[in-house]
Amino acid sequence: MAAPQAVAVGSSHFVRRQHWLDPFIAEVDVALQVLAGQAGAARPNPAGSAKPGVADDLTAPEAKHAAGLMRVNHVGEVCAQALYRGQAAASKDAASAQLFHRAAADEIDHLAWCQQRLRELDSRPSLLNPLWYAGSFALGLLAARAGVARNLGFMAETERQVEAHLEDHLQRLPAADTRSRRIVEQMKQDEIGHRVTAERAGAASMPAPVRGVMRMMSKLMTETAYRL
Repeated sequence: MAAPQAVAVGSSHFVRRQHWLDPFIAEVDVALQVLAGQAGAARPNPAGSAKPGVADDLTAPEAKHAAGLMRVNHVGEVCAQALYRGQAAASKDAASAQLFHRAAADEIDHLAWCQQRLRELDSRPSLLNPLWYAGSFALGLLAARAGVARNLGFMAETERQVEAHLEDHLQRLPAADTRSRRIVEQMKQDEIGHRVTAERAGAASMPAPVRGVMRMMSKLMTETAYRL
């Protein structure tokens, strides 16, 4: 039970004790903000000022393709936000929990940038985002139960696979779509930083079967999110 907190109201004081449901309510609030698109970036968008409507000199098919890729990237950030918050919530190591929360803060920036780009491309996020969020949060809780080293290892392997995924998108984005490219490039640099941080903190290598399952789940998510 957390220590009592004194709260001032007018000229009087009363003591409020933290309820055991408070952390759960806080996580639900974060999830609702993420899924409603209300989470704002702390850093400027690497692509510069947002411009509503289809941007750049893209043809309609190019804009549709770019939107599909950026929707996949947006889903990836929804999943990362949920995953890291789940890992932090169930972590028994305070230092690791802080590491996950810092990574989640960076992912909020990515989330906002991808959403801005989707609006510019006259498109929308995935219709299945609530499902992606719930599944990823549950996966984060499970990863934390494997111990600190495995928990960090799951983060490192996730980021390693995301790096490859973002590099693939840099190759597949339309040549004229410089705005999406700038966003994806910054995201890739941030993900590399997260992986390195996890490795330096003592991340254990994930077994080959686990890595394979992670790749299959990622492929399912990306193929579905591109369309839905």
